[in-house]
Amino acid sequence: MNPATIAPASNADRFPVRKETLSFWTRDGIRLDADLYRPQTDEPLPLLLMRQPYGRAIASTVVYAHPRWYAEQGYLVLIQDVRGCGSSTGKFELFAHEAADGAETIAWAQQLPGCNGRVGLYGFSYQGMTQLYAASVAVGAVQAIAPAMLGPDLYHHWATEGGAFRLQLSLAWALQLEGLQAQRRQDHASWQQLRAAGQQLQSEAGIQAAETLLQELAPNSFYFDWQRSPEDDYWHAIAPDLSAIDIPALHIGGWFDPYLNGTIATYQTLKQQTTAPQWLRIGPWAHLPWGRQAGAIDFGTEAVSPIDELQVRWFDAWLKDQPDRLEDEPAIAVFEMGRNQWRSLADWPTGTPQIWSIASDGLAAMRSDRGQLQPRAGHSQTDDLLVHDPWRPVPNLGGHNGLAAGPQERSAIEERSDILKYRSEPFASGLLICGQPRLYLICESDRPSWDLYVVLSRQTATGLWDFSQGFRRVKQVEAGAGYWVDLQPTCQRLSAGDRLCLSVALAAYPAFAVNPGNGDLPTATVPVNAQVITIQVQSAGSFLELPTVAIAVSDESA
Repeated sequence: MNPATIAPASNADRFPVRKETLSFWTRDGIRLDADLYRPQTDEPLPLLLMRQPYGRAIASTVVYAHPRWYAEQGYLVLIQDVRGCGSSTGKFELFAHEAADGAETIAWAQQLPGCNGRVGLYGFSYQGMTQLYAASVAVGAVQAIAPAMLGPDLYHHWATEGGAFRLQLSLAWALQLEGLQAQRRQDHASWQQLRAAGQQLQSEAGIQAAETLLQELAPNSFYFDWQRSPEDDYWHAIAPDLSAIDIPALHIGGWFDPYLNGTIATYQTLKQQTTAPQWLRIGPWAHLPWGRQAGAIDFGTEAVSPIDELQVRWFDAWLKDQPDRLEDEPAIAVFEMGRNQWRSLADWPTGTPQIWSIASDGLAAMRSDRGQLQPRAGHSQTDDLLVHDPWRPVPNLGGHNGLAAGPQERSAIEERSDILKYRSEPFASGLLICGQPRLYLICESDRPSWDLYVVLSRQTATGLWDFSQGFRRVKQVEAGAGYWVDLQPTCQRLSAGDRLCLSVALAAYPAFAVNPGNGDLPTATVPVNAQVITIQVQSAGSFLELPTVAIAVSDESA
């Protein structure tokens, strides 16, 4: 057998696959290199395209099957290095050329020998964004897409949450991209420095050293634009235009992925503006990997990613005219944590939420049994005081914004007296929270700016496990002193005997920089003039909105 031919070992029905390396030149003279996985058949086939900046040999195999496997299902599979990455020429500029380069790539790929002209796009994160950019320009040339874990609003979905810059995630990504550029230049010293810095981002010293190194080696990194840019025209200029996209899309997200709100927003936007089918899948996953384990919880065999098989059926339906491949599949399926099974939904939950009030005797910062969550109207008039000391900020733990994403056991961290704690009575029967929780908090501060870090957890016999978090930066006092905090969308079952727990803190470091409290822009490390911040939380009028879904009688005992 020719060593360049990859044949499956055990499935005679699949095609043997040959890998080829191809190049084409853009209109402005840039060479874009790609690997083509070609099944050995005389039958013209549709083509699947992934465009990515991390070196085409990786091909997103951290979450997807290898391109060879997709080719064995009867597709040409093209994995391309975007401009300025891998072996492609040109200068890499974050998202700047993906619309034009993607459209040109599609037009070229449609003319490849063996391609029948039908094209689908797949990939997650940056590779998901390249789909949106290309599909927005190559109108009519793409038949279906499968964008995963992304966000079309680069300010709200990527760089920030609740108005606060995502420090740790943005810095980690910048180091990775600049490390890959150093590798392209064969600059071994810079590569080693950048990679080592990326392993030290859990501490303040590591954050500062990494930012200093990035300033030295890559002063033009997107990181510095994102860090200092307000919500202005900069963001709109580089955002994809979704208005021209009118094709079937399979949207894929994870409950602990930082870009989940972007995934849902993309699904909702395309569903509203097009008649083309829009499907949604959300698993119990962080950004990667997509498996049964997220954080400290094993969600069982049902959580193992079904996405590869689903994507093949998806593209078979739209690129091979085989709609029966999607028969009996729900348009929306989300993983129900707690029950640890997939649940079909008629639509993304937007109904009337259940309202829970908060109450305490003023000691909610001291003891978890002194703050209560109550699923009814009526409020205690006792206020809670919460003090934030910038010398010892509350650390981020679990959730979706840190490098160690996923649910974690929070009992130890919630012993701290700079966290307000409210909990419900044990449930007599199950409660299913499905959708986006929101907290409305009436509070006053002695400083002009402060942050709100909100966590929802499930207290069980085995511990206190977070399942949804949210962050909000207050930059100026608002009328009425009421502040909304949007939490991460979720689908969490609480069983009989469980308690629902809400915690509020004023920092989540190093996921977000510590707010200095004086109105200055937060920096990577805590400045010497950072202020102690005290807020007074008024329980009267404060409340938690929980999007709930009825549990069928047949599911009640599950």
